Amino acid sequence: MTAEHNFEIERAVWDTYAESAWKNLGDEEPVLRWTQYKDHGPGPELLGEPESALEIGCGTGRALASLAQAGVKVRGLDMSQVMVEKASARWEPLGVEFVCGEVLDFLARDAHSYDAVYSIFGAAWFSDPTKLFPLVRQRLNPGGVFVFSQPPAIPGAYGPQGMYKGGFAGPATYTYRYSYTPEMWSEHLLSAGFQEAVSRVHEAPEPGHIGTLIVRAVAP
Repeated sequence: MTAEHNFEIERAVWDTYAESAWKNLGDEEPVLRWTQYKDHGPGPELLGEPESALEIGCGTGRALASLAQAGVKVRGLDMSQVMVEKASARWEPLGVEFVCGEVLDFLARDAHSYDAVYSIFGAAWFSDPTKLFPLVRQRLNPGGVFVFSQPPAIPGAYGPQGMYKGGFAGPATYTYRYSYTPEMWSEHLLSAGFQEAVSRVHEAPEPGHIGTLIVRAVAP
């Protein structure tokens, strides 16, 4: 299977997701929330006080819109053309710039640098960290931060995890997501050249429910 075919398969996955995401968004206001639970967990303070920020796998763009309202110069990257078009129509008036592309290719070609790069259940979950993290590091200004959140790994299930879209019947559209222990994530980041990395699982608001892995790294 060619890289181009792989890209088209993944884009089909995310275009399908985009339609459902916007259907559920309604009139919700801009917000940057790291966890999957409303009004729970840390907020934009994890990014420090950046003048510029890039979200990889930006989805509906609500987090970017929130930062733009606070005066941050922001860009959002998403693989889905459908998502980019809908997010642009909604948030460009706030000064948010959206780009459609594959994250590894985009970061390798991007001429910009940023004070913060982040992912909320986004590209950091669906990209090989050995390839992604060095590219993120290259795009960060000195002292810049990289923050991402996603579900924690299921014990014993580490590395790439295949995921079909839409069940087990119909077109074989699929993608991969990556899961590791907090310690493994920190090791990946330090190996990529970050000077410090803190990874932990933020507990769910209700005991026994799924928590949120939140990882923060700082560039030298």
